[in-house]
Amino acid sequence: MKENKKIKIKSSTGFSLIELLVVVAIIGILSSIGVVSYNGYVSGTKQKSAENAMQQISLAQIEYYSDNNEYYTTTETKVCGATSDTSDAIEEALFGGGDVITKEAGYDMCIGKDGTSYIVIATSGDDKKLTITANGTWGK
Repeated sequence: MKENKKIKIKSSTGFSLIELLVVVAIIGILSSIGVVSYNGYVSGTKQKSAENAMQQISLAQIEYYSDNNEYYTTTETKVCGATSDTSDAIEEALFGGGDVITKEAGYDMCIGKDGTSYIVIATSGDDKKLTITANGTWGK
């Protein structure tokens, strides 16, 4: 008489390759969304830092005007080329060399003459431009 042999198959309790690939794909998608969001937050923070420095410049202009009966400008026209040199000149003239225009913000600033008043212009390396006039009007 023949014996029936039963073959026992071990059941696997691990993950299949497809399950692991799905998990890796989901993690990749979530991390790419996170990087884009993070870059947006960093860009927004840098812009706010530049706007804060521009408001401080506007306040310093009031004091400069009361001492010199004119506004400080880095150029004679409304359109000026903001560079690290003009940013350093502003800090020296209006803030006694204080570090108000931080290099980490990624914006360089200049002050152009706008009639009898002034306009503060900030430009970044990626061609973003911010302006504020003497009366506090913002432009982009």
